[in-house]
Amino acid sequence: MARSRRMNVFSLSFLDVMSCGFGAVVLIFLIINHETQEDQEVVNRDLLAEIRMLDYQVQQGEKDLFELTETLEVVAKRLDDSDERLSTTETTVEEEITRLEELRESSVADTESLRELTADIESREREVQQLQALKAAQDGNQARAFEGEGDRQYLTGMKVGGRNIVIALDTSASMLDDTIVNVLRRRNMSEERKIAAPKWQRAVRTVEWLASQLPLDAEFQVYGFAEEAQTLVPESDMDWIPMHDGQDLNRAVEHLRTQVPQGGSSLVNLILAMRELSPIPDNVYLITDGLPTQGENAPRSATVSGARRLDHFGDAVERLPKQIPVNVIMFPMEGDPMASAAYWNLARVTGGAFISPSWDWP
Repeated sequence: MARSRRMNVFSLSFLDVMSCGFGAVVLIFLIINHETQEDQEVVNRDLLAEIRMLDYQVQQGEKDLFELTETLEVVAKRLDDSDERLSTTETTVEEEITRLEELRESSVADTESLRELTADIESREREVQQLQALKAAQDGNQARAFEGEGDRQYLTGMKVGGRNIVIALDTSASMLDDTIVNVLRRRNMSEERKIAAPKWQRAVRTVEWLASQLPLDAEFQVYGFAEEAQTLVPESDMDWIPMHDGQDLNRAVEHLRTQVPQGGSSLVNLILAMRELSPIPDNVYLITDGLPTQGENAPRSATVSGARRLDHFGDAVERLPKQIPVNVIMFPMEGDPMASAAYWNLARVTGGAFISPSWDWP
């Protein structure tokens, strides 16, 4: 009987094919796995480098953070110190402000006390002046003392008295000296040397002497006359000034010491000023050195003759009220021989006195 033949699928060829296929799969797996491992190693190296970089940055950040923390602590300490100093300064400022307020209040109180003391001193000074004036009135009926050597009362021909008294002083340039040549020379000097001229100083002392003789109950006016007549009492008008304690009279004398003789002389303008007084004067004391050089207006010519000066004098006398006594104190000027006779006659006619004192008077 013929044996039947079976087919074997697991023959050598099949196994070889399967082995080859399995080997191919393993080889492919190995190749793919190796490339994956290499890629993984590359990726791991990059990550490691990045991690190391991050670690370095973290370490550096920690170091910076530590430094910043220390700096912050220092700044915070400084801030605390500044706050403490600020608090101390504010306290000091408040204390200084309090002290300043106390000093200001004390200053105000001291100022007020000083004002009260000043007012009290001024009041007492006024009382002393009034007492001195009363004493002078009791002793000699005078409001102003005159200091000088010797007895100044030896000229008995002139008595200072009256209720309304005018003292008039010639302030023209001729009062600088006794001679024409010296007048021309002194006229070109400085104001200080003009004021210091001996003749002018005699005239000023004469006004001081007359002022010292005025009664306390009188009213007065002190005029200086050159080309125009003006009062010598500062900050006053041309009206009568009550004597009171003599302060206005003293101011007039002090103001006179600063006057500079200059210009021509007009007697008529002085008389016109006295005519404006109400009531009219009951005694006039005129201090001059010669006849006037002009009338109401300035002369057209630079020179004036003796006859023309005598005419100016006559025009002025005609304007003088008849009941006013004129007392003349004459300091004769060279080259004016008619002056003494004219003024002597004026004093005689009006009921006044005429004197031409010695060089050492008053």
